[in-house]
Amino acid sequence: MPAAEFRIADTPIPRGGRITVDLPLPPLYTHTAMTMPVHVLRGKRDGPRLFVSAAIHGDELNGVEIVRRLLTQPVLKRLRGTLMAIPVVNVYGLIHHSRYLPDRRDLNRSFPGSDHGSMASRVADLFMTEIVARSSHGIDLHTGALHRTNLPQIRADLDDTVTADLARAFGVPVLLNANLRDGSLREAAAERGVPMLLYEAGEGLRFDELSIRAGVKGIIGVMRELGMLPKGSRRRKPPPEPIVARASSWVRAPQSGILRACASLGAKVRKNDRLALIADPVAERECEVRAPTSGIIIGRITIPLVHEGEALFHIARFEDLGEVAQQVEAFQQDELETDFPGLEAELYDDE
Repeated sequence: MPAAEFRIADTPIPRGGRITVDLPLPPLYTHTAMTMPVHVLRGKRDGPRLFVSAAIHGDELNGVEIVRRLLTQPVLKRLRGTLMAIPVVNVYGLIHHSRYLPDRRDLNRSFPGSDHGSMASRVADLFMTEIVARSSHGIDLHTGALHRTNLPQIRADLDDTVTADLARAFGVPVLLNANLRDGSLREAAAERGVPMLLYEAGEGLRFDELSIRAGVKGIIGVMRELGMLPKGSRRRKPPPEPIVARASSWVRAPQSGILRACASLGAKVRKNDRLALIADPVAERECEVRAPTSGIIIGRITIPLVHEGEALFHIARFEDLGEVAQQVEAFQQDELETDFPGLEAELYDDE
């Protein structure tokens, strides 16, 4: 489309405009209309077109709050280019506290979709047509699944230099060079030539303040890297240099029972360190769960009731374990010690 023209769902967005567009979704069987709200902010000058999406899985709430806080940032008055912020992609899942759509499909395994396919396929096609096709870059916000929490991390194709630069600009200490998954938004965006980051942090159906703050700061950092916002000179200190994980794997429960964790999220572990104990409350059997490799715990289960084979701890492996452990600790300390609500004005308002 011409540089002077920008439309979503046939709604023109003027330069300097800020408009909320409601993309029509399939209605409920009660005849209740459903829409996907898209907040569109267009700068007075042309530039990159970034989408920020949340709640593709309807039970992942941190991203909803990240988008809300992002849209309150005073520095957005100096936006160059276009920001498309979608706080809730899977509106149906959000209503029902569910990861899935009403057809029980995972939306993030349904891209690029089709306008005459399943319900999930139609929602995916709408997002691709109205959002991704109009974007030059993207950030998708996620959390761990129900009863699982993730350390703030970026997953992306770090072999692509453009994507790797944006991942570093996000400012979290851990980057995962993650393969593309079939049917995912990230895969569909890559096929359209749209570099994309996936931010994972926190737990489903829960707000986590550290994860939310890091998400807002990370998006602002990426927008600065893209030239959408001024670089700014009032940051107290640069973010820690992130470290790329060589690989990661889940440690699974060797038996069913009640879990007593010995290792916390973000902890450094060595091979054979004890991670947890699992007790059988009937037979009084107890077994140890030990680390199969050295690394940093970037994800873990949060409920003590586990079945044999269930994923318990997600361990990422690094070349320099000591360095990444220090980066994780510094990151957590910095985020939690920052006073709120003065955070936004102090870090982001350059005027």
